[in-house]
Amino acid sequence: MSMTTPQMIYKDTGHSDELLRQLYLDMLKPRLIEEKMLSLLRQGKVSKWFSGIGQEAIAVACTRILNDDEWIFPMHRNLGVFTSRNIPMHKLFAQWQGKKGGFTKGRDRSFHFGTAEHKIWGMISHLGPQLSLAAGIGLAHKLAGENRLALAFTGEGATSEGEFHEALNVAAVWKLPVIFVIENNGYGLSTPVNEQYACDNLADRGPGYGMPSYTIDGNNILEIYNILMDLAPEVRNGAGPVLLECQTFRMRGHEEASGTKYVPDELMEKWAAKDPILNYENYLLENSIIDDAFIESNTRLIKGEIKSEWDIAINMEDAAFDKPTELGDVYRNHEHENILPTGKVKEDTRFVDAITDALNEAMLKWDNCILMGQDIADYGGVFKITEGFVDKYGLERVRNTPLCESAILGIALGLSAMSFKSMVEMQFSDFVTCGFNQIVNNIAKLHYRWGQNADIVVRMPTGAGVAAGPFHSQSTEAWFCHVPGLKIVYPSNPADAKGLLISAFEDPNPVMYFEHKALYRSVSGPVPEGYYNTEIGKASLAREGDSISIITYGLGVHWARELTEEEKLNADILDLRTLLPLDYDAIDLTVKKTNRVLILHEDTGFLGLGAEISAYITENLFEELDAPVMRVCSLDTPVPFVAELENGFLAKSRLKAALSKLMDY
Repeated sequence: MSMTTPQMIYKDTGHSDELLRQLYLDMLKPRLIEEKMLSLLRQGKVSKWFSGIGQEAIAVACTRILNDDEWIFPMHRNLGVFTSRNIPMHKLFAQWQGKKGGFTKGRDRSFHFGTAEHKIWGMISHLGPQLSLAAGIGLAHKLAGENRLALAFTGEGATSEGEFHEALNVAAVWKLPVIFVIENNGYGLSTPVNEQYACDNLADRGPGYGMPSYTIDGNNILEIYNILMDLAPEVRNGAGPVLLECQTFRMRGHEEASGTKYVPDELMEKWAAKDPILNYENYLLENSIIDDAFIESNTRLIKGEIKSEWDIAINMEDAAFDKPTELGDVYRNHEHENILPTGKVKEDTRFVDAITDALNEAMLKWDNCILMGQDIADYGGVFKITEGFVDKYGLERVRNTPLCESAILGIALGLSAMSFKSMVEMQFSDFVTCGFNQIVNNIAKLHYRWGQNADIVVRMPTGAGVAAGPFHSQSTEAWFCHVPGLKIVYPSNPADAKGLLISAFEDPNPVMYFEHKALYRSVSGPVPEGYYNTEIGKASLAREGDSISIITYGLGVHWARELTEEEKLNADILDLRTLLPLDYDAIDLTVKKTNRVLILHEDTGFLGLGAEISAYITENLFEELDAPVMRVCSLDTPVPFVAELENGFLAKSRLKAALSKLMDY
């Protein structure tokens, strides 16, 4: 395998021969595994493959520099991360085969998996979110006073994503112990770098974020190892993040079916001559650190290991569909322990103050509970819910954030992996669109994919009725009700607002907590002092009657109560409180009791939650009905600004007529 002409220079660094040989073997193993996988792919025994041939030096050097208890965030072409962390090969092979014994039980493919045991976080196809998660791990290390770091890989293509900017910006502002590694391999699928960015080197962006940055030869194992050997201790000791651009090349297609016809032959030849394994092997041979016998014996040993581990994997049980198992793995198991209030009841507590009380209780119960959001620190948030919290808990735990919803959600997820409690406040629920990908593609799917929980609360000030116009008044809850893995909570009164928010912190699953802005200071009620909880997933009767069932939530509960009292109508008002998962038992009971159903919500009608509830009742309780199920929703338009237009938009304006029509049916 040796070469006659060296294509790169390896500096004499004083490393032991043992380490130099280990780095060689660490690169050789993933190369030989890949050669086996490519052969199996041609035989149709592997369905898809993302090759990292030619890029092994980066993954190996980075992994070897990290301590075993430091998280690493790999991408498609970082097989060397997994092998250097000594994951049993048959587990990797089972993953690639979609076997039940793989890390995702057949639910996800190739390198889309993680393992907390080995401190490796599984990527998603959207690439950029990995960087924010690493920042979250870094924040956890910093808050805990640990001299540890996190390292995240990304490709040159993903540096064009907004999350790249957000993650690096926050990491720099907060001086987080993170090493960001760009594997610049020349192409984003088929798009060359000159169509991806205009700067000379991607590391040129580092000074703009306020972090040191370096461009190095990504095929030179010792160059990467040496610079990281210098940088890692500095990052661990509080110097802040670093951006490292490793210039390399992708010798095969983005994935094997893509091919490389778009790559000029001379470019392939240039980089073939810079093969990281062949060049390093030649260096070791010339310096008598290894010999041909060493290469041959270790190649034979690794190939034998690959064969035996493949035989184990191929005989493992195939993934088989089992509905209860599939549904059961959507959420991390959580047994609610009902905690009744014992404190004095405080009459006339405002809705907004109940939320503040709940946050206080969470901060007192969990000393590693971190609150994050725009302007929530000294300013107290735009609704003053966290006013005074900095004086009580300090700026480390009550953190103002830059305007980067996606990165902060990713950081919250990283904190969760380190057993922190984390809360993110969306200044308005409308702004969650900027973090949509993190929530629906990353946070929500984690437990189902590879068993990692996401212990996060996202507070969502929501709703209209306050003349705030199209960008501050939307009802956004239905966007997330379609996403398995999330829990959606939406209280209507102060006592539930406190109890449900406390339960959201207790739950190890991601909870979207909706709080209606119009209720903040307009609704008051009795709220017990101290710590208590209200079970997520359980509806309650806001008013009892037997003539009609009004199924609603949030502000709709108050509209329904006001009208039924005014009309002296003997109605059941079912306050859903939790929208995902829905309390179908409570829906069954009220429908069977009254036989007439009106579903009311502030959200627009088309594909709103009311449509789902109506479909459920029609499919399962049709024979209980004395009249068609009726929905009352807001207009299918954006939320208008002027009060007269907004009043016409809202469902409340059509509630009385609909109720009369249903009662007269």
